[in-house]
Amino acid sequence: MASDWRPRIAVHPGVLVGKPVIRGTRLSVEFILGLLAEGWTQDQVLDQYPGLKAEDIRACLAYAREVLSAETVYPVKP
Repeated sequence: MASDWRPRIAVHPGVLVGKPVIRGTRLSVEFILGLLAEGWTQDQVLDQYPGLKAEDIRACLAYAREVLSAETVYPVKP
C-alpha cells in the first residue's frame, strides 16, 4: 500500500521558496532524496537528523513517486 505523504510533507511559499519540506522542518524533500542518492542509508539520515522519523523518509519517497508518475516524458533525438 502506498504511503500517504500529505501528513508529513508541507509546501509553504515562505519556507525554502515553496519547495516541499518535511513538516515542521526546513529539510526539503529534494535534500533528503539527494542524501539517499549519494548512498546514505536511512539509518545514517536518521542519526544525522534526530528529529526525523523513518516515516518522514518514506513520505519523501512517496511524494517523489507521485510527482514523477504525473510527469510526461518525451524522447528527444540527439
